[in-house]
Amino acid sequence: MTANGLSTAVSTPGKRSVLISGASIAGPALAYWLHRSGCAVTVVEKAGALRDGGYPIDIRGTAIEVVRRMGILPRLRDAHIDTRRYTFLNADGGEVASLNAHAAAGGGGGQDLEVRRGDLAAALYGKVRDDVEFLFGDSIDTLDQSGPGVDVTFHSGQRRTFDLVVGADGMHSPTREPLFGPEERFHRYLGYCFAIFTVPNTFGLSHELMLWNTPGKAAALYAAGGNAELHAFLTFHQPEPPFTALRNPDAQRDLVATVFAGAGWEVPGMVDAMRDADDLFFDTAGQIRMPHWSSGRVALVGDAAYAPSFLTGQGSSLALVGAYMLANALAAHRDHTAAFAAYERGVREFVALNQALVDNGAATLFPTTARALEQRDTMLRGLVTMPSATARPAHSALALPAFAPLP
Repeated sequence: MTANGLSTAVSTPGKRSVLISGASIAGPALAYWLHRSGCAVTVVEKAGALRDGGYPIDIRGTAIEVVRRMGILPRLRDAHIDTRRYTFLNADGGEVASLNAHAAAGGGGGQDLEVRRGDLAAALYGKVRDDVEFLFGDSIDTLDQSGPGVDVTFHSGQRRTFDLVVGADGMHSPTREPLFGPEERFHRYLGYCFAIFTVPNTFGLSHELMLWNTPGKAAALYAAGGNAELHAFLTFHQPEPPFTALRNPDAQRDLVATVFAGAGWEVPGMVDAMRDADDLFFDTAGQIRMPHWSSGRVALVGDAAYAPSFLTGQGSSLALVGAYMLANALAAHRDHTAAFAAYERGVREFVALNQALVDNGAATLFPTTARALEQRDTMLRGLVTMPSATARPAHSALALPAFAPLP
């Protein structure tokens, strides 16, 4: 890597050149597998550097096999947060139930991992930084597919041509809109908004989550280890998406403060901390559901194509599996049209099953009525009295094919 974040990797004549937009999870994972199949890969990322830190994410089921094949499973196991306890609280802050984390969340018999988003991103980046060209602090302005490749104009003014382009730039993907249409066409709003930020760990929490609920509202303090900081979450039911707030950070803070006015427990202090937080992330809980994930020589992967929402806990896992399957299809088919079709055939059912987790009860942590909240609390108390019960898996599985040899 050079000092400005640009690798010294040079495209070789005859190699398929691929531009990936986004350097979070799906992008670097895809870059790894594409490089392995012999492609010349460039990753463009609008941030000036790799993003570290971030809230905890899950790596589950089939995605565990993907990271094992990449050789980063030991590193991720070392970074595993190992949340040990979930404590559920009522409106006054009294304890409803305190559970072993595995009993509350389900999962893969101790195989699933929970790591900070930044730890996963760093592990993925470490696998490709010497083999892949990274353009930090830049983004795609325009794509032109009128020629034999994709002519790309970057925000920096640079112009280049690639054989293929892949959008791995998140649920609000800027790569998607000019080719497929506005996000509203594919966005399935799930009725919740959330704010995430960090606060000092003045509570002495370690490897645990405390979750306060009233109907339609939830607040959580999450200790990802025994650190000096906590991840704070404020989640609430909102029948219609607040489009104005999505574009205005001040409006976001005002909306959250209004919704949680008069709330009990530690919520008033959390709202005050949110006002001053410099790392506030506000969004809606939603999914991306598209009839096709490619247009010409441009394809989408991860949240850009099929965001499942944080309610499923499957976003990172789908990104890792989707990246593997897309790269495998491109390795098996020199014709990109055939490759993109094979990618969709191989992944779509898996995506649909994981997105359907919301409909199958994955949103029960955030009941919207008093009756639903009482039913959930009764269920939690039952889990306390039956600690040996086996929780249902929190995800579906996909049999990964062996990675295709070079075509």
